[in-house]
This record gives sequence, structure tokens and C-alpha cells, in this order.
Amino acid sequence: MSLLQRLEVRQGQALVMTPQLLQAIKLLQLSHLDLAAYVEAELERNPLLERAEPEAPAAQEAAGTADEPRGGEEFDGGDGESWSAPELDPGRGEIETDLDTRLDNVFPEETPVRVSEGESGDMLSLTPAPYGSTGGSFDAEAPDFEATLTAEVTLREHLASQLDLATRDPIERLIGGFLIDAVDDAGYLRETVEAVAERLAADPATVARMLALVQTFDPPGVAARDLAECLAIQLREKDRFDPAMEALVSRLDLVAKRDFAALRRLCGVNDEDLVDMLAEIRRLDPKPGRAFGSSAVEVLVPDVFVRAAPDGSWLVELNGEALPRVLVNQSYYARVSRNARADGDKAFLSEALQNANWLTRSLEQRARTILKVATEIVRQQDGFFAHGVAHLRPLNLKTVAEAIGMHESTVSRVTSNKAIGTSRGTLEMKYFFTAAIPGAAGAAAHSSEAVRHRIRQLVDGETAENVLSDDALVQKLRDEGVDIARRTVAKYRESLRIPSSIERRRERSAQAGHAQARAAVLA
Repeated sequence: MSLLQRLEVRQGQALVMTPQLLQAIKLLQLSHLDLAAYVEAELERNPLLERAEPEAPAAQEAAGTADEPRGGEEFDGGDGESWSAPELDPGRGEIETDLDTRLDNVFPEETPVRVSEGESGDMLSLTPAPYGSTGGSFDAEAPDFEATLTAEVTLREHLASQLDLATRDPIERLIGGFLIDAVDDAGYLRETVEAVAERLAADPATVARMLALVQTFDPPGVAARDLAECLAIQLREKDRFDPAMEALVSRLDLVAKRDFAALRRLCGVNDEDLVDMLAEIRRLDPKPGRAFGSSAVEVLVPDVFVRAAPDGSWLVELNGEALPRVLVNQSYYARVSRNARADGDKAFLSEALQNANWLTRSLEQRARTILKVATEIVRQQDGFFAHGVAHLRPLNLKTVAEAIGMHESTVSRVTSNKAIGTSRGTLEMKYFFTAAIPGAAGAAAHSSEAVRHRIRQLVDGETAENVLSDDALVQKLRDEGVDIARRTVAKYRESLRIPSSIERRRERSAQAGHAQARAAVLA
């Protein structure tokens, strides 16, 4: 066998993922927050990109400049008299002569005043000037009030401030600070007393005593090790932790199962007292640390708005606030490129211009694609926008992709991390893609979300004498043309956090008994 070297020419086709194409795909699946961060980074990196911001009208700026009085200049006071700034304080020189010093030294913290013309034009308005401005200037900027705002107090800071007032012992402060650091955002202590004592090489009794001290801090229920202890702390704060309530809190598993008969025997109370005790438990806060959340809540901002048109159709438009606007500064590129001599500088400017142009085109293409997909979703789900969740149709990515002539993966990227603002609320685009449940006797398929909504309606319409089991729900849905299995109904019911029929029957019976007892007392 001999080894030979030779040259061959072959022709073929291959898909090459260029950096620009990868960038366009990446931008397509970003949310508006991630997109804003990405564009902000590009603005810092690329000198040819600039943010497109709305500019104030030139006429307003000119008018504002013309109307603003200057320090030391004369302006009309409204009654035909001319006032000048030095004449506003005719006695200042005499006072400074008598005191043998300047008034600025006598009243160093006195806020200078700004003289301006009143709205009616017939009086002068004396208003404090911004801090740090001089009395003779009328064009100082307004104070930045946002710079004076304080940060939100976290749960740990709130507890630490109470610990400083509760004890001065350095060892107790060390143990208390460690316990506070071990409290999570919900307000629970996730470490045992023994583990904390072992870490700090401290006496377990001292750690337990400091834990009891921290549990007296605000908010009530903080530093509890489980839900039962959290509720018990809050009930003690309200002086409602009697033996019956203690027995109820110790068996929260029976409360979850709605086993009211067992709870009545355990607590030794009647139906009316048990209902009142359960109502008091519900009024407590199971997560006392939520009021001091350290992370800001992100509001779902719609990328597309849908509103009804006068002719009965639907108008789909992009949310301009969720779309970053950037421009390519061609004049700056022309000015800098003329002075570029080195090959490295020319290559850098050429690459920066290419990246800037591609980014602007990618953002424009992203906006068009989102609008195109959203328009098709609205067309497919016209019944939902007109009549509600019950008319939601089964829909998948392939249907939308074929309708608009795009690939299914492109539609998947567009619908990820995007939302649609409707008259029924702001919903994620993925919400409109639901599985299909076949209809009974060859009827049209139903959306799984619409079936969930129907199950919720049936359960909400129950009475104490007519609580629907899963089999009964299956029969009612089949009577309405939905061919669904019992296990699917059970899965949907659990996803909606609806208790079983046995638990619902116990709860409704207890509520009915409580209502009858109240009616008897009122009668």
C-alpha cells in the first residue's frame, strides 16, 4: 500500500454561522431587560453607536432662555416698574457696617432666595434657591432629589438595629448577629441551635436564649424554625395562644387535610369556635420576612400591545418603551476616519462601523419578527381576546410557523421571555400555546387551559350537598363535549391547587354549619 498526496476540488453547500448571524439569533430570544443591558454594553464598547433620545423642541428651549431673568439684569415687575437684583435689599450695606462684617459670615447657613416674576405678572415671588447656588445667580439648576433617596431597609438590617438596642454584651451581639445572618428572606431560621453553637463554640443554652430574644423582634414570627413555631410566635404576640390554639397549631397537617372532625376532638371546641380559630390562623403571616424583600419585584412589561379596533378587528402594535433605540453616528465616523493613519486604527473603525450597522439592522429585524408572530397569535386566538379563557384554542409552534413562513425554532425564540399586553392583563406569549384535548364524538379539540378554567368554574359552583368528585367532573366535561381521562382531571385539579372532593366536602360542611349557627344566634 502506497501513500500519495494529491489535490482535489470539491463543491458543496454548508450553513456557516457567522458572528453576525449568531448575534441576530441571540437578540431574538432576549427579554427586553436583557436586550437593554446588551445594548448598553454595546454603547460603551462601540464609539460609533449612540442612543436615540427625544430632544426638546428648539422653540421651547429658546423661549425658556429668553424668559429666564439673569442676575443683576432689570426685568419688569408687572406694574410698569423696573426692578434690579441689588435694589431688593437696600439695607444690607447699613447692617454690614453696623456689624463690621458681611451677612454671609453672620448667617452662613441662610438659604439665598431666587427672585422671579409671578404668574399674574403683578407681583414678585421669593423662593429658596437650590442648595449651593449664589444669591446673585438665577440660572442655577434644580436640586437632585433622587440623590437624597435612601435604599430600602433589608430584613437583616431591620433585625440588626433591634439587636443593638436589645443587648450590649459583645458575645450576645456576636451570637445574635450570626442568628440574624442565618435567617432567610422569608423570615425563617434554617440552622439548628446545636449547629450554631458548634460553629461559634458557644454554650447551646446561650444560643437558645439569644434565639428567643431575636424571636421577639419585629416582624412577629421572625427567626422561627418551622411554620408551626412562626404561627405560635404571632399568636403569643396577640395573646391568643391558649391550649386550644396550641393544639390546633401542633397539627397543621390536619388543617391542610381539612379534617375538622379530628380537629374538634383534638382542640375540644365546637364547630363555631373551630371556624373562628381557623379564620384567625389565616389572618397570620406565614412568611414574615416578605415585607423586607431584598430583591426588587420585576414587573412583566409587555413587548406588544393588543387593543380592539372600531371595526371589530384587533390592532397589534409594539411597545416602544421596550425597544432600545440606537443610531450610527456616520458624521463622527467620517471625521475620525479621515485622521486615521495606522492600519490598526482603520481596521478598528471599519469593524466598529460594521458591528454598529449590523446591530441596528438586527434590532429592526427583531422588532418586525416579534410583531409578525404576535399578529398571528392574535389571529389564531381571536376568541380569547373577544370572549375570554373559555374560548382559548389549542395552538402549537408549528401552526404559527407555517402560517407566517418561518422556522419553528424562530417562533420558539420569539415567544421566549416575551409578553402581550391585553385588556385581560399582561400574559406571556407562551400562555397562548396550549395542548389539545380531543372533543367527544368527533367534536373539535379543546385547549387544556380552557379545560382548566372550566374545572375551576365547576368547583366554584359547588354546594355543601353537591361536591363533585373527579369522576363527576369527568362526566360533566364529557357532557360538554370534552373527552378527558380521570387522571388528567386530577392532574389539572392539583395544578390549580384545588383540594380533593373529601377535603372540599369537609370544608363546605363546616362553613354551612357555621352559617347556620350564626343565623340561629341572630334569630
